Amino acid sequence: METEAKNLNELVQYQDGSIVSKTLIDKAAGTVTLFAFDEGQGLSEHVAPFDALVNIFDGEADITLAGKKFHLKAGEMILMPAKQPHALKATAKFKMMLTMIKA
Repeated sequence: METEAKNLNELVQYQDGSIVSKTLIDKAAGTVTLFAFDEGQGLSEHVAPFDALVNIFDGEADITLAGKKFHLKAGEMILMPAKQPHALKATAKFKMMLTMIKA
């Protein structure tokens, strides 16, 4: 990706009935990935070996962390600690930036 200002909403697009992802950074120290979830789409409960920061920049989603449900809207973020079970569900179309720190 070129070094210039970008609009997050323009970097990843919604697709009907799908989850779309675009990796912006993939390094040994971590990754930054954009996602676009169509309404009703989600990720079932899983764990990740690393801390991750979710930043919602469009729409709304329910995120469950270790059994506790959070409703996030555009402009909000949440930290998902390593090895904690989590799941996501789009209550409306939503886009997020996932920053995973590996080191």
